[in-house]
Amino acid sequence: MAAKAEKIQHETSARGPGEQPRGSKPVRRVRWFIIVGILLAILVGGLVGFNAFRSHMIAQFFANNKPPPVTVSAAEAKSEVIPNLLRAVGELAAVHQVNVTSDVSGRITDILFTAGARVTKGTPLVQLFDKPDQGDLASFKAQAKVAELSLDRAKQLASRQFGPQATVDHAQAAYDQANAGIAKTEAIISQKLVRAPFDGVLGVRHVEVGQFLTAGTQIVSLTDLATLFANFTVTEKDSGKLAVGQVVRVEVDAYPGKTFDGKITTIEPQISTDTRNIRVQATIQNPEGILKPGMFATTTVVLPEKPAVVTVPETAVEYTLYGDSVYLIKEKKEEDGKTSLTAERTFVRTGDRVNGRAVITKGVQAGDKVVAVGQLKLQSGAAVEISKDPLPPITNPPPRN
Repeated sequence: MAAKAEKIQHETSARGPGEQPRGSKPVRRVRWFIIVGILLAILVGGLVGFNAFRSHMIAQFFANNKPPPVTVSAAEAKSEVIPNLLRAVGELAAVHQVNVTSDVSGRITDILFTAGARVTKGTPLVQLFDKPDQGDLASFKAQAKVAELSLDRAKQLASRQFGPQATVDHAQAAYDQANAGIAKTEAIISQKLVRAPFDGVLGVRHVEVGQFLTAGTQIVSLTDLATLFANFTVTEKDSGKLAVGQVVRVEVDAYPGKTFDGKITTIEPQISTDTRNIRVQATIQNPEGILKPGMFATTTVVLPEKPAVVTVPETAVEYTLYGDSVYLIKEKKEEDGKTSLTAERTFVRTGDRVNGRAVITKGVQAGDKVVAVGQLKLQSGAAVEISKDPLPPITNPPPRN
């Protein structure tokens, strides 16, 4: 030990004043790096721990603060037989409708009708000036009377062999000619008294007393409103579903919500080469006379029934570019054992829509509950609460067969 102490003293005396021992500077540098590393580790660990703590607290906050359930109206999908209907558009036409005209020309001496009146077949409407014709008729009647007397005399003389048969023939010809003149003049006179050709309702008057009426000029319109035609067209692919005698329901804009029943009476045997449509005509009874020819009509042909299908309220279906969908209401058990309701978006395939209900061919089963009102507030998986308020009523009742 004495030798070691002497060695250290000798080294110390060999260094000059102010000199540091060799090897002390690297030791201090290593110590500094260790301290900085420990501080950085503490800092990084603190940041990581803080982020983990923050994430945990955020998750816990949202887990304990769920949004309240969305109040919606629900409906049950039903399995029902819906009417098999074929809709088309067309127009109404009168079975009997004509513009009353005169066959001959002449001056009007009397108008015997009131515009808008209901008349029967043969009712006089307009009288034309026929005095010259009445004079011709009287002349022909006088000639016929004289010719008849001459014929009787000639026959009596011929029967007694006092006269030739030629005289009888001549008298017969004169008598026939006079009767022909009577018939012709009576026909002309009847033409100058214009009559209603059938029962119906008159329209607006187009003539005045004293007016010279040219043959063919319209006097007034006459329409039989008791029976009307509903003319409409259907596509070529639907033509095979039609048959004479099928029930047709007609709706017009003038009487919303009211239907008029008729039957198909004529199906055009040819399909139009331009439109590939076929023309169909139905006959409708119009005892009240409220339907008018020329009205735009929406026609519905009642076809044979189809099998039962699943339907939901039409308001339950969302129609988008990505497809049609509904929100199915499903029960979900929570961790605490309670049951909650959630709405799951389900894509479906839809069919016809009839009076407020949509046919679902794929995606929904009978008995499933769907959201009928309130979809705009929902996202798939959202908690929902069923409202006790009734669903909005359907405007039109389901069509009957």
